[in-house]
Formats: sequence, C-alpha cells, structure tokens
Amino acid sequence: MSDYTPPPVWTWDKANGGRFANINRPIGGATHEKDLPIGRHPLQLYSQGTPNGVKVTVMLEELLALGHAGAEYDAWLIRIGEGAQFGSGFVAVNPNSKIPALLDRSGPTPIRVFESGAILMHLAEKFGALLPSGGAARAECLSWLFWQMGSAPYLGGGFGHFYAYAPSKLEYPIDRFAMEVKRQLDVLDQQLAAHEFVAGSDYSIADIAIWPWYGGVVKGWMYGATEFLDVQSYQHVNRWADAIGARPAAQRGRMVNRTQGELSSQLWERHEASDFETQTQDKVQAAD
Repeated sequence: MSDYTPPPVWTWDKANGGRFANINRPIGGATHEKDLPIGRHPLQLYSQGTPNGVKVTVMLEELLALGHAGAEYDAWLIRIGEGAQFGSGFVAVNPNSKIPALLDRSGPTPIRVFESGAILMHLAEKFGALLPSGGAARAECLSWLFWQMGSAPYLGGGFGHFYAYAPSKLEYPIDRFAMEVKRQLDVLDQQLAAHEFVAGSDYSIADIAIWPWYGGVVKGWMYGATEFLDVQSYQHVNRWADAIGARPAAQRGRMVNRTQGELSSQLWERHEASDFETQTQDKVQAAD
C-alpha cells in the first residue's frame, strides 16, 4: 500500500525521476543551441541504438542488402542520456525530442521524418520494399506495425521502467505491466505459430519494428527479466527472434549507434559500409 495522495495540481520534482531524472521534463522545445552534422549520403539519421533506433538501422541495412543504393546513410549518434535530443538542431528535425529522427535529403527539399513507424513507412514506400503494395497483405503488415507502436510503451515505459529503472520496486505496477507484456507475448506467439513472419509468409517492416522490442526481451537484451517473464515458454517468438537475428542486415543494424555491450558490437557512427570492419569501438580504442 502507498500513503501517496495526489495533490490538486501536479508540480515537477526534478529529484524524483529515477534513472532518467536528468532528461525527463514536462515541457518541449530546445534547451540549448546545437546544429546537427550533415554527411554526404542522401539519408541522415540521428539516433541511438535503443530498440526504436535499431528499427531504422536494420531497415536501412536491409534496403542496402536488397541493392537500393539510394538507401546509403550517415548515422549520427545522439546521446539521449546527455540530453543531446534537446539541441536546437535535433528539435528542428523532431519537435518531440525522441530518437530516431531522419532527414531525407535525396530530393530538392529536405524532408524530416520522425517517429520510428513513420520512418519505416517512409523508407518502405520510397524504395518499394518490405511493405506489400496493396490489399489484405498491406493491411495486415500495417496492422502489426501499429500493434507494435501501441504495445511497446507497455513493455518499455511500463514494465521496463518499473522492473528495472524505477527508484524502488513496487508490486502493483510491476504486476500490472508484467501481465500486459505476457499477454502481448502470447498474442505474438500465437500469430507466429501460424506464420513464418509476423504479417505472413514474407519478412516486412512489421518484423523490423517488432523484433528489437519483443525479440530483444525474449533474448535477454534488456531489463534482465527473462526468468521473471518465463520467456522460453514463447517458443514461436523465440524461433522468429533467432531467425531475424541470423540475418546479416539485422546484425549490422543492431551495431549502429550502439553504446553498450561488447566493444566489437558498438559502431557509434556509420558513414560507410566499411565502418563495420574498421570503426567499431574495439578497433577505435586500440588505435588511440
């Protein structure tokens, strides 16, 4: 039981935000002036290797693997733990101050695209890949894409926050969000029992969106909750997560803008395909 009684009007207590107190705030807009760098490729990505960021880098690597040269990109690291997403240049690309954000400079007028699902759709439609062109197949793919967009906040901001990041362990929110995450995993498991990929027989942006979150939680990449959530019981989700994780483009995408884990798996910025061989942190640090 809690003895907390909400006040008539909420006020911001900067010292009560848990692990992310230094970046959470109840207002929008820039906190400081800082321009974004711009590389030479048509697509400029500003991101970090969180599940939402990984969606876009996997998509870009998949497009390049399919032979779409126009999908060449520069991936710039935005250190969200340091508040880089509140710089004026980033806010101009994404007024919501969340990674990832994309600047498409392939045409005469740059196009900003923010929200990971919108970026996946923009790229899929731009290159005519990984999204069915119409009919029931397109509707199914987009339904699962938006299932992820609506469901993942319960996994990350709900369960992940209270289980792994909150200042104290509270039974009610952990139980509430664990129940919802397990329901979501069961929905996904039942779908994958009948289909090779989430939206059917073809790999699509639905898989690319869902894999970093739900593949990540069953493979133990975040929150340290594999035993707590009994993730091995979701056999079809695990089969699917392993299959996508074996794709070279997915492996590369997961490395880009990554700042944790083995140094050989961290490619802080990506500007050329050769960077995967020459610019991972193990090699960068060895050269210093």
